[in-house]
Amino acid sequence: MPATLPDGEAVPESGELPAPALRGLGSRPFGFYVHVPFCVTRCGYCDFNTYTGDELGPGASPRDYADTAIAEIRMARRVLERSGATPPRAETVFVGGGTPTLLPPGDLVRILRAIGDEFGLAEGAEVTTEANPESVDEAALAVLREGGFTRVSLGMQSAGEHVLRVLDRRHTPGRAAQAVREAHAAGFEHVNLDLIYGTPGESDADWRGSLAAALDAGPDHVSAYSLIVEDGTRLAARIRRGELPMPDDDVAADRYLIADEMLTAAGLRWYEVSNWAATEAARCRHNLLYWTGGDWWGVGPGAHSHVGGTRWWNVKHPAAYSARLAQGVSPAHAREVLSERDRAVERLMLQLRLVTGHPVAEVDPAARPVVERAAADGLLDGEALAGEDRMVLTLGGRLLADGLIRDLMV
Repeated sequence: MPATLPDGEAVPESGELPAPALRGLGSRPFGFYVHVPFCVTRCGYCDFNTYTGDELGPGASPRDYADTAIAEIRMARRVLERSGATPPRAETVFVGGGTPTLLPPGDLVRILRAIGDEFGLAEGAEVTTEANPESVDEAALAVLREGGFTRVSLGMQSAGEHVLRVLDRRHTPGRAAQAVREAHAAGFEHVNLDLIYGTPGESDADWRGSLAAALDAGPDHVSAYSLIVEDGTRLAARIRRGELPMPDDDVAADRYLIADEMLTAAGLRWYEVSNWAATEAARCRHNLLYWTGGDWWGVGPGAHSHVGGTRWWNVKHPAAYSARLAQGVSPAHAREVLSERDRAVERLMLQLRLVTGHPVAEVDPAARPVVERAAADGLLDGEALAGEDRMVLTLGGRLLADGLIRDLMV
């Protein structure tokens, strides 16, 4: 099961935000994240806040979920208006999970319409839903596209049947590629495929095959993530029992290099360490909102939100979430107000992973020798450093980004 929520300060039952959080609201990009916490089965590597039918228990139902989420959207508007703030229009909406497309497509469209009714959608807003390849078909995708969704993100993970078995993924090889074609036929211009590398038993040839199959399908965006073994998952238990080997960091680095080589050759360029896009328009604007310090309201059990340096997170279980909204009180579990130091550290952690990099001027003077060593070691682009005074990762720097960020946080 997912890990427990972090502690924090109490949130008023009204959901009222601290006054400083509302300063500048609307001058920063604003979006919605909508969490749909349902799955048919739990994948062996997953520690997300999701629930199968057996795990839900009483008081929560996918059938009523759209109405519950809409209740939080309406509450969000009231919270801001009571504070004297004008609810900003949403530039991005991202529906994630879980498996959002286990809900009827009409329910997802209703949730989107509620955001539009209560907050408004900016012209050209990006609206994404995640989907498992087996949970959609062309008819469902057509309803979503007609209802205002502009982007779909499909969980492919691998084209290798034995790799999918280790991950406990239920779709068959080839289904993800077919779902991309169905999305295009339904009118989606922007389609992402999620891939995972480093699964025990996966070979270089398997990984190259997965990348080739993904590119063959014609998405304009690919996300590729190294497998992380999370405590409490079935995968972690199998590794602990010796049934599977622990993923190897050197192997993961080799797989990343293969991914960058093949994706770049196919015309997709990296813009964040784990993300490649065919054009600037194909980049995920919602994720960029996260990575560049924008504001977002997270709807759903366990969903996290951030507005003006205040971060809060909802209660985890769908039944507790539904009960709070039925009582007319905020579903928030706790919150934290980030200090200027906290926000500077987050900007460094997130922006250095982007192709646009991070300004050297924002780095603590005590860390300047780290910048110089990283440039000398070929981890930072010398031209960007000299010409723009920005830290931009090289390919080698992307492999060692986490360590470099730690070194810079003096």
